[in-house]
Amino acid sequence: MTDSLHIVCPHCEAVNRIASSRLMDAPKCGKCHKELFLGQVLELNTARFQQHLQRSDIPILVDFWAPWCGPCKMMAPQFQQAAALLEPKLRLVKVNTEVEQALSAKFSIRSIPTLVLFKGGREVARQAGAMGTSDIVNWARSH
Repeated sequence: MTDSLHIVCPHCEAVNRIASSRLMDAPKCGKCHKELFLGQVLELNTARFQQHLQRSDIPILVDFWAPWCGPCKMMAPQFQQAAALLEPKLRLVKVNTEVEQALSAKFSIRSIPTLVLFKGGREVARQAGAMGTSDIVNWARSH
C-alpha cells in the first residue's frame, strides 16, 4: 500500500490526497486542476492559514512579517528563493502580522521577521531575525 499525504491546494484550498511517491511529479488539484506546488510563497489570511495548518500533511514554514519592517523586506526575496528549493517537501507561507494580528498573538510573535516551522499542525521550531536563502533552507531541513 502506498503512503499518501493530504495536500491543501494553494488555489482553491481543496484537500487532495497524493501518493507520497508522486510529490515530485507536479501533482494537480482534483478540484481546480491547477498545480499543487508552485515553488512560490503563499500569502495567507487566518482562515487559509488554519486550512493549511490543520489539513496538510507536509510541514509548513511560516514567515511572520509586516510591510513596515526593513529586515522583513530584505528577507522576502530570500524566502521566495527558499520556497523554490524546499517545495514540495515543505510549504512556505507568509502571514502579515499587521493584518492578521490575532494570529500573530496566538503564536506569541514578539519580533519580526520570525520563521515558525509546523509539522502535523504543531510548532516544532522557531527562529527570529532575517536570514539568507541558504540559511533558511538549512535551518528548515535541520528540523
